[in-house]
Amino acid sequence: METFFGRLKNEMFYGLEKDYPSFESFSKAIAEYIDYYNNTRIQAKTKWMPPSKFREAYDGSLIIQF
Repeated sequence: METFFGRLKNEMFYGLEKDYPSFESFSKAIAEYIDYYNNTRIQAKTKWMPPSKFREAYDGSLIIQF
């Protein structure tokens, strides 16, 4: 969770605070980012798949080698 929140702040908040004129627009941006993070954003640790696709592919038998 700490990694997720750190990335969220770095990618969509720091330096962009003035881009959100209201709490509602900021809340909507957070919801969109969470959807992007779970369904679109690829990562090396998930074998270059979005997290949702990685979970589907491994269907509970998750084995990650570091």
